Order: sequence, then structure tokens, then C-alpha cells
Amino acid sequence: MNYQKLLPVLLVLILACTSSRKETDSTTEPHRPKFHFTPPSGWMNDPNGMVYYDGEYHLFYQHYPDSTVWGPMHWGHAISTDLIHWQHQPIALFPDSLGYIFSGSAVVDVNNTSGLQAGNDKPLVAIFTYDKKGFETQGIAYSTDKGRTWTKYENNPVLKNPGEKDFRDPKVFWHDESQHWIMSLAVGNRIEFYRSSNLKDWEKTGEFGREYGNHGGVWECPDLFKLPIEGTNESRWVLLVSINPGGPNGGSATQYFIGQFDGKTFTSENDPASERWVDYGPDNYAGVTWNNAPDGRTIFLGWMGNWNYAQVVPTQSWRSAMTLPRELSLKATAAGLRLAVVPSPEVLSLRGEQQAIDFKKSVSFNGLTELQVTFDLAASTSTDFGIEFFNSRNEVLRIGYNRTSNQLYVDRTKAGKQDFFDQFAAVHTALRSSSDPLLKLHLVLDVASVELFADDGTTCMTSTFFPNEDFTEFRFYSNTGETVSVSGEWFSLMTNAKVRADN
Repeated sequence: MNYQKLLPVLLVLILACTSSRKETDSTTEPHRPKFHFTPPSGWMNDPNGMVYYDGEYHLFYQHYPDSTVWGPMHWGHAISTDLIHWQHQPIALFPDSLGYIFSGSAVVDVNNTSGLQAGNDKPLVAIFTYDKKGFETQGIAYSTDKGRTWTKYENNPVLKNPGEKDFRDPKVFWHDESQHWIMSLAVGNRIEFYRSSNLKDWEKTGEFGREYGNHGGVWECPDLFKLPIEGTNESRWVLLVSINPGGPNGGSATQYFIGQFDGKTFTSENDPASERWVDYGPDNYAGVTWNNAPDGRTIFLGWMGNWNYAQVVPTQSWRSAMTLPRELSLKATAAGLRLAVVPSPEVLSLRGEQQAIDFKKSVSFNGLTELQVTFDLAASTSTDFGIEFFNSRNEVLRIGYNRTSNQLYVDRTKAGKQDFFDQFAAVHTALRSSSDPLLKLHLVLDVASVELFADDGTTCMTSTFFPNEDFTEFRFYSNTGETVSVSGEWFSLMTNAKVRADN
């Protein structure tokens, strides 16, 4: 028997068992989210290879299983049927002689253009960046068993480096109009576009971005997709580009551009100097959308971290979480077309019984909650107001609105541990894009994060925090005058959405 050939299989089994054991042992860890995805152990950053096939959502992610800081990158893997409950899978892709396995995407090759199909199941093909000491190329791997096991293509790399320092993060989709696979690739200070008929042979067709948007850091993790404009018969293409540093509140963030795609290149309708952000909070980066999502949906997931401090946050055997799954759309606002981001409908399954809010009293909850509140700005005289979460240690997290500056904000200056990074304690702000006199705030709180979706998702903020005791009460505050609320309800969220460790 050739024992050498069995070693990779044994290694996968050992890692899977080890991951399962660590997940089971660590469910009571401080700051471990209750309904956000986290790795079983070790380090996690960008979501990768997100694809839907045969009733299952696949989530891959940048992963270093041997440490809680960044290291040789693998692709971790989990599967869900509902975007909320996840089953950990064995590591999908390991580093090899061509380099570490950096970010990328995955597709369902419905027409077997790659010729990789074996049996009845369509091949799933992953397209990823190889990084070898900073030299980056693109490779592919494929699965013929619904994503359970993966084989790297024998003739990798399929796209060689033309001499660029940063040449990474391929996001691929099938473009019906041109009958080609389209790849968006981050190359230094721009996005380049490539096309292929078979996922193996690629030609460059265009580029975008040298003079558009924010260039405070390197461009990464592009995503290109088409969205209808709500209430019209029109549609536009949206290009996501993550950048680090350069975010609106420091460090990492994801900007977007709205325009047209002709099968070869993207053209923006935005002013070149304008900046638009998927999320203005400090903790949403490298987010992309699921390929092949059912019912024509555009479902987004981001890494709930920031490169300024992600490797030093006060967690134990694991680091980092993903955002909630989010649904994307385009809305017309007073400021122009804007990307609207709201929790995916699957998040509703977390809700317990709906409770009405008494705006004059504090409310106790189980540490996990969702609030939907509408304020009447025309009838209110307060200039600064909002909601604060607190605990018995006098730690406070505030989410509010300042009328003078027309800014929403998340204030985590008194929300718990902060000595791990000298700029962590901060007030993060976002200019409100809506002019509606009714201000709508939709909040989802886990034990170490809050996600704010304001004005039907046209302004979003995601923030992490690390209290010494979970927040279990909230109340409304106002600096002066009267704050008039139109409506408000809250939900205790269920804790049965823990990631399962069984395979």
C-alpha cells in the first residue's frame, strides 16, 4: 500500500476532527458570536468562493488553522441550507508549491465549459489567487461531488502574472449576453477584466478605476453584478472594490461604483471624485456576493474585521466573524442612486416574540436583540438622540443621530475592552443619504457586534466591541428637547443558530 498517498487524506480527517472538538469546547468563550459565522478555531478573514448549488450555500474563507493571527492561507469551508445554520467541513484548499491560497470565487459550470464534469453533478470550479512571497497568479480547482472534495487543476496557474505587484482576488461569473465567463481582478490601483470560454484560458478585455474613487490603499476583492432599480424597469451594474487602508472611518472598507458593463469593461456613472461605501462602519471588509443564488437574489457577506486591529482583538482560540447575510438592491434617494443593504430574509428565523417598546423605560433582553425604530424628525426638537445598550459594569454602546451634522454614528468609546489598539475606542460616523423626515433605524445586536441598517439600508454601519459583560439592557437617550418616535419594536433573538461542528 502506498502510505504516502494516504497522508493528505489522513491530514484532512485529523483537521476536521480537531476543528469539531475545538468548536464544541469553545462555545462559552467570551465574545464568541451566537448567530454570526466564526471559524472553529484559528484565524479567518475574507469570505471566498461563495456559491449555491443543489440547495446548499457554500462559504469558503481565508483561514490559518494553526494560529489566531494571519499566516499561510488555506480555504476553510462550511455549508448551509439557510444562511444561518452552518456545518463546518474539512479544509478545502491547502497551500502548495505554487504558494498560499489567497482570495477568489467559485462557480457552477452548468454547461461543463471546463470539461471537468464527472458523473451527474455539475462541476463546481474555484478560481483563486496563488501567492508565493508576494508574486501572485491565478489558479483553479474543481469539485465533482457537490463541493465536498477539491482537486487542483494540473496546469495551474491559468492566468500568469504580467509583472504586477498586486494581482489578485478573482471574482468570476457567467455573462449571458457575451456567452463568456467574466473575471474581475484587483491589480494595484485598478480593476482589470478578463474573459474565458472554459475557465482555463483568459484574455484581458478592459480595466477601470485608476482615476475613480478612493485610492488611500491597495484595491482588493472586486465583485461585479447587475441589479434592478427599485420601482423602475431600469437596471445598473454595480462594482464592489475593497480598500485597505482608506476607509471612511479608518482602515479597511468596501466602496462601490454604479454604471454599465458591456461584456468587456465597466463604465462608471459616478463622478470620479465621489466615494460611496457599502458600509461606513469600521468592521465590514472584503465582502462579495454568492454566485448562482436562487430566485435571482443578490446575497452579500463580509468579513467583520478591520486590518488595523483584527489580529489583536481579545478573543481566545479563534479570531474574526462574518457579517449577517445581506440582500442588495438599488434605490433612488435624494443623493442619487444608492446601494441598499438589508439583512437577508433568513435572518427573520432568529426572532423570538415581538415586543413593543416603551420609549421612557429601559428594556432587559437576553444579550441578543433586534430593534426597528422610526423617529419623526419634523416633530422632534432633540439635536442628538439614539439608543444605548448597557450592562451592570457601566459599559455603554451608543447608536445615534446628530441633526446638526446630519450624521448617524456608533459610539464604542465606553463599550468595553479597548487597550489592544489605541484607536479602537472611537465614535464612527456616516452622513445620512435620505432626506425623509422619518428616520428609520434597524439594529441587530450579537454579543460582540452591532449592524445598523438606516433608512431602508441606504446607510449601513457595522461595528465590533468587546464588553467585559454582555449588554442585556437598552434605553433611549436625548441630549436636549423632545424626541418623537412613530413606532418601535424589538425581538429577543434565538441562540439555536450556533455553527455546528459535525460533518
